[in-house]
Amino acid sequence: MLQEIDAVLLEDTMLSLDDLARSCRVSREWIIEHVQWGLLPDKDFINADPDVWIFDSHSFLRVRRMVAIERDFECNPELAGLVADLIEEVESLRTRLNASELNEN
Repeated sequence: MLQEIDAVLLEDTMLSLDDLARSCRVSREWIIEHVQWGLLPDKDFINADPDVWIFDSHSFLRVRRMVAIERDFECNPELAGLVADLIEEVESLRTRLNASELNEN
């Protein structure tokens, strides 16, 4: 049996608040609180109506990561945000290291 798969290139995806909440299986309020606490990129969100917020693929990945951290370790949002920051920093450093190793060869 053949299955049809719908896929979207994540890098090009822009999501509304409702789309992000639905995709990450969290409530709108969860995302709004995390933006207000400074745990998600806020750009100009703080003073704007949440219904006009637009999130990119980085926000999607960060929300998924923070949800997993909060759930798996039963920790508070601030700790999940800190762990997500550290993971993102390690990924960035690894990317830079790999790029510099390629330039040396």
